[in-house]
Amino acid sequence: MWLNFRIILHIMGLLLLCNGSFMLLAGGVSGFYKDGATLDILLAAIVIMLIGVMAMFYTRGHRKEVKRKEGYIIVTFGWLVMSLSGVLPYIFSGAIPDVTNAFFETISGYTTTGASILNDIESLPKGILFWRSLTHWIGGMGIIVLAIAILPLLGIGGMQLFAAEAPGPGGDKLHPRITDTAKRLWLIYVGYTLAETVLLKLAGMSIFDAANHALSTLSTGGFSTKNASIAHWNNSPLIQYIIMVFMFLAGTNFVMSYFAFTGKVQRILKDEEFRVYAIFIMVFTIVAGLIVYYQANVPVSDYHPQVLGQGESAFRHALFQVLAIITTTGFVTADFTNWTPFLTVFFFGLMFLGGCAGSTSGGIKVMRHLLIIKNGLLEFKRTLHANAIIPVRFNKKVVSEHIVYNIIGFFVLYMLLFIIGALVLGFLGLDFESAIGGAASSLGNVGPALGDLNPVVNFSALPAFGKWWCGFLMLLGRLELFTVLILVVPYFWKRI
Repeated sequence: MWLNFRIILHIMGLLLLCNGSFMLLAGGVSGFYKDGATLDILLAAIVIMLIGVMAMFYTRGHRKEVKRKEGYIIVTFGWLVMSLSGVLPYIFSGAIPDVTNAFFETISGYTTTGASILNDIESLPKGILFWRSLTHWIGGMGIIVLAIAILPLLGIGGMQLFAAEAPGPGGDKLHPRITDTAKRLWLIYVGYTLAETVLLKLAGMSIFDAANHALSTLSTGGFSTKNASIAHWNNSPLIQYIIMVFMFLAGTNFVMSYFAFTGKVQRILKDEEFRVYAIFIMVFTIVAGLIVYYQANVPVSDYHPQVLGQGESAFRHALFQVLAIITTTGFVTADFTNWTPFLTVFFFGLMFLGGCAGSTSGGIKVMRHLLIIKNGLLEFKRTLHANAIIPVRFNKKVVSEHIVYNIIGFFVLYMLLFIIGALVLGFLGLDFESAIGGAASSLGNVGPALGDLNPVVNFSALPAFGKWWCGFLMLLGRLELFTVLILVVPYFWKRI
C-alpha cells in the first residue's frame, strides 16, 4: 500500500494508551483529595486504554516503517485523537458536560494555548484541575516526542515524526540518534517541572497549586487553579518571580538548557536567537514598565506597592506580562488591556512574536523574525549590487535559500490565516477588537486576548462554531501550520 495505515492506527493506539496512563495519574490525585471525581476519571482512563490496546492488538505485525507522509498524518491526527479522547474526564465527571466546551478546553490544553471557557475554576474537583494542567504538560514538549522515545522498543523509527512535530525552524539535535534527543529533551523538561514545583512550594504555594502551575509554566500553557490566575498571588512577589524565571526558560530553545547543563555556556552567549530573545524581553519590559509606572490607570490593589514599592511593583507586572505574552504562557497578574490604549496595542503585537525555536512556546518564533529582518535588510545591498551573491547568515553560518523561502512562506501564510481567522470571528458577531484578539491568541497559542476575550474574561461567550474554529486555529499554530495544512493539499494524497 502507498500509505501504511496499519502503522498509523498502531501509533494512534499507543497515544491513547499514553493518554489513559496520564488519566490514571489524575485519578490518583482525585482519590488522594477525595474530590468525588475519582471513579469518573478512572473510568475515562480505562475506556481510552482499552480502545488503545485494541487498536494496537488489531494492527500487530504491521510494517515497522514510518515514511514522511505517514509522519505528517500521525502528528496531526495524533493531536486530534488525544484531544478528542481527553474530553472524557470532563464529560464523565460533569465538570464540563457540553461536548463543544469540553473539546475547546481540551484542545486548548494540548496545544498549550490556555484559553478557557470555565467561569469558576476553583469549584472544580482537584483531579479534574490536575488533568487540565496535565494536558498542557503533555502537549508542551509533544506527545509525539514522548512516543519517539518509546517507538524503538517496538522496532519503529521515529525521525519522520520528530521532523513533523519539533517546534520551530531550528534543527539542532543533542545526539545523532533521534531517540536519545527525545530522551534528553524530556529529562530537561521533567527536571525543570520538578524544580519549579519545589520552589513554588517553598515560596508559599500549596503543593497542589505548585505542581499545577509548574505543569502549566514549563509547557507555556497558562491554565491556573485560581480564577484570578497568578493575580491571586499579587501579594507574593517571590512566587511571581519564580514563575517568571521558568517562563523565560520554557521560551528558550531547550538545546540551550542542555548546553548550560554540560558547561557549554559560551555556545549560549554566542547564539543569536537567544541574545535577541533576551534583548527583546528587556527592552519591551522597560517600555511597558515606564508606561505602567507613569500612566497606567490601575487600582492600587492590583499592585500592592506596600510590598516592595510602587516602582518594583510596576516593573514586576510589566515583566511578567511581557514574558507571559512573548512565551505564549498566558498567565496574568492584571488586565493589561486596561492599562493604556498604547499597551493594549503593544501586547497585541507581542502575540505575534513567540519564543525561541525549539522551545515549548507558540507564535511565529524569534528565529523566523530575525531571519526575515536580516533578509529584508540585505535586499538593499542586493538592489545596489544586482550580480552579487549575498547570503543570509545566522550564528555566522550561511542560511540556505530554501530555509529563507520557507520562513517567508510561513510568515505570509501565518498572517493570511490570522486575517481569515479574524474575519470568521467577525462574521460570527464579535466586535473588531475581540475578533483580531481571538484570532491572534488562538493561532499564536497565547491564551488571553482582547475585547470581550480579555485576560479577566474567557472564551465561554463564543458561539459553538467559534469555539471549534478557535480550536482549529490552535491546532494550526501548535503544529506550525504546514503539518496540518499539507493534509488538505491534493498533491499530498497522490501516489508517488
